[in-house]
Amino acid sequence: MDSPLLARHGAVAATGPDAGVAWHYGDPVAEQRALARATTTGPGAIVDQSHLGVVRVTGPDRLTWLHDITSQDVATLAPRTSTELLVLSPQGHVEHAAGVVDDGAATWLVTETDDAAPLAAWLDRMRFLRRVEVADESAQWAAIGEPVAAEGREGEPVTWWDTWPRVAAGGTRYGPAEAEHPGTGRPWRLVLVPRTSLAAEVAAREDAGWRLAGTWAAEALRVEAYRPRLAREVDHRTIPHELDWLRTAVHLHKGCYRGQETVARVHNLGRPPRRLVFLHLDGSGHVLPEPGAEVMLGGRAVGTMTSVARHHELGPVGLAVVRRSVPEDAELLVVGEISGERVEVAAAQEVVVPGEGVSADRPAARGPVARGLSAPGHRGLGAL
Repeated sequence: MDSPLLARHGAVAATGPDAGVAWHYGDPVAEQRALARATTTGPGAIVDQSHLGVVRVTGPDRLTWLHDITSQDVATLAPRTSTELLVLSPQGHVEHAAGVVDDGAATWLVTETDDAAPLAAWLDRMRFLRRVEVADESAQWAAIGEPVAAEGREGEPVTWWDTWPRVAAGGTRYGPAEAEHPGTGRPWRLVLVPRTSLAAEVAAREDAGWRLAGTWAAEALRVEAYRPRLAREVDHRTIPHELDWLRTAVHLHKGCYRGQETVARVHNLGRPPRRLVFLHLDGSGHVLPEPGAEVMLGGRAVGTMTSVARHHELGPVGLAVVRRSVPEDAELLVVGEISGERVEVAAAQEVVVPGEGVSADRPAARGPVARGLSAPGHRGLGAL
């Protein structure tokens, strides 16, 4: 459903997975600068995220049940504490992703719009005899994005705080340490409000000095932060290691769940077959490729462009998923098609997941089997 904020003067509708909200409101660069401004300097910007899906889980077994069927340890999740989970296929491929927060009476999952109904349906099928109820609340609740690094407090609306890139308990990292990670400077949270009150809630924030920004601004800062997104970076082959998603969404030491064998095997013995990269794009041609464009090296396709943005300081940038074997210093070419015409854009890499494919806490190899599986060029795990 379209947001009422699309009726604002100057609003330009977003497309693709952000359809239903504004791409920008007439001045995308100023909106992005306001969103990037540190909150200590005063109000910045807020973003209409009402296109995101909301699933509500109730019942006394809700946390232990979610703990058993997803990648995250939420069995004892405290009220107003945010985390993130993945639903994996039996082969360990990412099927669903959601931000998670519990308010003491219900557990709220915030996810992509086109994924909310399938996620709710899958959860409903997995209830069996557990005392839980699952409801897709997307038509009743809307999210507002705020550049704030804080959990919601008692008495405030349900709030999910994105703690990326902080490594959660039980997680690990393939990419940079937190102190060196560009995402450390990106505060972000989603505040849930009744959908009927969305316009009034936004107006109240504007009265307090906040500016309304579009998804152009939010996406540029997400890309700068190397933050993976289900609707962009994930395809049918994605395992979380490739996107450095073990930081926030996977607990490596919890009990069994669907896909756990692949998660543990790749972490302990193998290497992710692909890796996420940040790309600086040549903007001299004034035309940029779109998500889905091929990433080429030496005339051969080696990956796919997943996200493209225009950053207010960095210029044209993007995220791509490429083969692990692509040299980290290789100059790449992104090739796509716009209005029937071929578009070629040179791209320089910034490493997110290193080509060596080893996490920060990978166990030391022990014995011939471990050495064989972890040796460069081994093909067993690369076939995932």
